[in-house]
Amino acid sequence: MTGGRLPAPLTPGDRDLLLRLLDLPTAGPLETGSLETGPGAPPPRLAEAQDAYRRHAAALGLRAVRHAPAEPSDLDTGPVPTPVREALAQPRFLTDQPSLVLRLGPDDLPAARTVMFNVHLDTVAGLQPARFDGERFHGRGAIDAKGPAVALLAGIRAARRRRPALGRDIGVLVQAVAGEEGGAMGVFGTRPLVQRGFTGRLNVFCEPTRGRFLPRSTAAMTACVVVDGADAVDDRPGGGHNASVLLGFLAQHLGRALDSAASEAAVCVAGLHTGTRHNKVYGGGSLLLNIGYASPAAAHRLERRLRDALDGGLKEFSSVFAGTALFGRTAADASAITRLEWRKRGLPVLDDRDQWGHTLLRDRAGIPPWPAAEPAFTCDAIWMSQVPGACAVVLGPGDLAANNAHAAGEFAGAAELAEFADAVSRLLIAFTDDRAFTDDRAFADDRALTEDRSFTDDASFTDDSGFTDDKKGSP
Repeated sequence: MTGGRLPAPLTPGDRDLLLRLLDLPTAGPLETGSLETGPGAPPPRLAEAQDAYRRHAAALGLRAVRHAPAEPSDLDTGPVPTPVREALAQPRFLTDQPSLVLRLGPDDLPAARTVMFNVHLDTVAGLQPARFDGERFHGRGAIDAKGPAVALLAGIRAARRRRPALGRDIGVLVQAVAGEEGGAMGVFGTRPLVQRGFTGRLNVFCEPTRGRFLPRSTAAMTACVVVDGADAVDDRPGGGHNASVLLGFLAQHLGRALDSAASEAAVCVAGLHTGTRHNKVYGGGSLLLNIGYASPAAAHRLERRLRDALDGGLKEFSSVFAGTALFGRTAADASAITRLEWRKRGLPVLDDRDQWGHTLLRDRAGIPPWPAAEPAFTCDAIWMSQVPGACAVVLGPGDLAANNAHAAGEFAGAAELAEFADAVSRLLIAFTDDRAFTDDRAFADDRALTEDRSFTDDASFTDDSGFTDDKKGSP
């Protein structure tokens, strides 16, 4: 730990909390691979991190109203990524990944008088030594999103000092969730909390946006091209199916075929695997493609495009390698031994158009909007897309790429965190002062926002694009 004067409104206590959080490993088993390594793998210390966060927040007047994992029944309906469904067989999968909800203000304050903040305390895999060099915090989760989580509390503290009505007439909810990373897409972290009504009139998801509010969030679908052929020994390499050559060919073909879709989707061709030995022909293997999309219609188009591209790639492979000594059998059987499975699809997207909320953020809180032409990214904000009467945006310090989120050398500048804390404070003050949305007469029926649970209906959490949850990963 290194000293250094922290920019207001951060305090030495905030610094110590952040360093403590960075010290605690909170990557879930979908990230660490501990599902495969068995019971000897260390569980995430997420609950311990949430306890430390809760204790620090208590000094600000926030109290815990829920600290528990999702129930298995929370995952019975709606789109759930296949890796999550598979992981549910592990007895401690949910138990070791609870989510925390903190509340400032009376329990009976309606959603119309409440601001909700969502921040995830789970991280991607990979440990980094936690330290503060006087200007930057270094460690896994520094910018994504433990640093923003601590700055959020600093912003709430600063706003309370200036507006006594905050915590009396205006409520604040803080969701400190699990299950944002690892491809879980918030289905056992954020989604159950949203379904239970822990939301507000304004809902802010704390992710790096360089201090600009982003009213959109993409979703992603994950396709898996599976080859299931016959192995062969290296002395007779042509006797089996060569999944390495076939999948390598398909990876290049799909990359070319989907490149033109980059204008409407983030296409990631990755995860090619057959085996590790040099003296064996692997007849089976897989290739993963993760495809981000901004609308259900785009998801439909991309799904059809991928299927067409895969069909074209298989035909081209069969033509190119037909009659060859090493790969003739693979060419002849390519279509028969290859299938497309969906590991994740049917997730909603966020496209918030709440003009009141955008005006409050931009004009009253002085927070600039995300440029309309700049692509959005995927986060748990997608689960607010079906909540009536609510504005939802993404807002946070730093930049995913520039601050090395998900990479070696992740950091968060103390000044960046202080600027975010100040933005949170301005936002809360603007919300508190906005009498048009806190006047009793204007919200005689505001409890309907809290009591309306129509969005928890099974059908409403199925993407209206027509996608359905693929529980078995069938094509």
